[in-house]
Amino acid sequence: MKTFEELGVAAPILKAIQEMGYESPMPVQEEVIPFLLGEDNDVIALAQTGTGKTAAFGLPILQKINVDIYQPQALILCPTRELCLQIADDLNDYSKYIHNLKVLPVYGGSSIESQIKTLKRGVHVVVATPGRLLDLMNRKTVNLNLIKNVIMDEADEMLNMGFTDSINAILAEVPENRNMLLFSATMPKEIANITKKYMKNPKEIVIGNKNEGNKNIRDIYFMVRAQDKYLALKRIADFYPNIYGIIFCRTRKETQEIADKLIQDGYNADSLHGELSQAQRDYVMQKFRIKNLQLLVATDVAARGLDVDDLTHVINYGLPDDIESYTHRRGRTGRAGKTGISISICHIKEKGKIREIEQTIKKKFEKGEMPTGHAICEKQLFNLVDQIEKVKVNEEEIASLMPQIFRKLEWLDKEDIIKRMVSLEFNRMIDYYKDADEIQQVDDHSNKKEKRGHTAEAGYARLFLNFGKADGLYASQLIELVNKCVPGKIDIGRIDLRENFSFFEVEEKEAKRVMKCMNGFEIDDRRISVEPAQGKKGEGESKGRSKKGSHNENAPKSRRGKGRTERSDRDFRKEERDSSRPWKRTSSAREARKKRR
Repeated sequence: MKTFEELGVAAPILKAIQEMGYESPMPVQEEVIPFLLGEDNDVIALAQTGTGKTAAFGLPILQKINVDIYQPQALILCPTRELCLQIADDLNDYSKYIHNLKVLPVYGGSSIESQIKTLKRGVHVVVATPGRLLDLMNRKTVNLNLIKNVIMDEADEMLNMGFTDSINAILAEVPENRNMLLFSATMPKEIANITKKYMKNPKEIVIGNKNEGNKNIRDIYFMVRAQDKYLALKRIADFYPNIYGIIFCRTRKETQEIADKLIQDGYNADSLHGELSQAQRDYVMQKFRIKNLQLLVATDVAARGLDVDDLTHVINYGLPDDIESYTHRRGRTGRAGKTGISISICHIKEKGKIREIEQTIKKKFEKGEMPTGHAICEKQLFNLVDQIEKVKVNEEEIASLMPQIFRKLEWLDKEDIIKRMVSLEFNRMIDYYKDADEIQQVDDHSNKKEKRGHTAEAGYARLFLNFGKADGLYASQLIELVNKCVPGKIDIGRIDLRENFSFFEVEEKEAKRVMKCMNGFEIDDRRISVEPAQGKKGEGESKGRSKKGSHNENAPKSRRGKGRTERSDRDFRKEERDSSRPWKRTSSAREARKKRR
């Protein structure tokens, strides 16, 4: 293994990183630094988060800066404000002993006038989010003519967030004779398109295998019923008393709901999602960074750029839609050579997605056994005992109080004191789990036909709809269709999408109203037909309707959704007029409505 000095790192930078505790280069640093110190070397580096990427590109670009020229000479693009600030802080630390070197973070949500003033005074390195940099370019307030190095950090994330056009516009303005480094955890085709267009014979450096997951991370899944997901989350959090992790949810609403429940149940948690203001986001992230929070409940987008090295767990409250998101989620633990645990709380319908992820990260998931109440209480009690053993005792501060305490407790022996201390700390948890039912885990190896239940959940009615995936209908569109056609508040349960038709569940008391309202509409001159669904054992999908007014459904379910709306009839009619969707009332329905008036 080489040293930083042998890689060619200059003395002022070497002094700074040694003070920061850097001893020997990590694999990605050993590979990238020599190439970026050279000329006309384009590099594609595929590496997970937490592998030392910032130093890998930061040290060589700082070393190549001419501090006498106060114009941007290096450009670093990154997806989020948080990552932008983190990189800028690291570069300032690395350049501590390089006199007058200026680094400017450029991002949205902050005063653009202040950033323009700093650019006019002169800077050497610009760390930017694509949107704000493009804004500055359009205002002619940033000059990229002297850029010698362009770095794209978390390039796959930037493309996922829709920055493709902005990135193309920016790269078109930088000189052609510059080094370019592209960092990405995965290699989707969009990344390959950028490399072909803007890079010259790039060297590909892969830390681990391409698209492969970190080997220091255990991937565990728990297969539970949908209604038990939150209870399973609580048990997992209780089973790891010293957990410090992120709980990933799919939507902002779910994120806030789970965080509120955890806080209400006494957990040290908070939420992070797009509906928070920037000040609220900063406050929550700072609390999490300094470990005033144990659990951060977040969406994928909101958590991007949150750079924390010591996470013990990542918990997926349901698997993400794409494998790249899972790779990024799990990559937030097990960083810098440490171990980590990625836990997924899944429904049986996500079994196939687990297999896809396994193939991509080239690792098998472990099937977790849900902790029993007894096991959780035992784990928590021994954690308390461990804390008592390791607690630091300040003899001087408590010396004056101890005689009174001894007199107060002298009637108790050692065993009684220990029992009372344990009970004082854990009576609530012991009482909770003493009466709690054990969570039923789903057997993901059972016969597939046994999973095809056709009966609606208790309190719900199952309806047939004559539109399916072939018509471009998916769960979100079906929910929107119901909301558009039916005034008022409708709870939607399971959604089963087939190729040419679909099934969905609504509350029994609303079923007739939903059918009546939806049957009065049409899409592209094709009438909507909603009828009661009737499953008959042994009948296939090709048999069609089993009898008038019902439809058989012996085919696999594919999606499940939850939707809710509450609108006045006036809102409903306005939405119908303003909607860009092709649905409208049939002529007979319109005539009937006029007569009622």
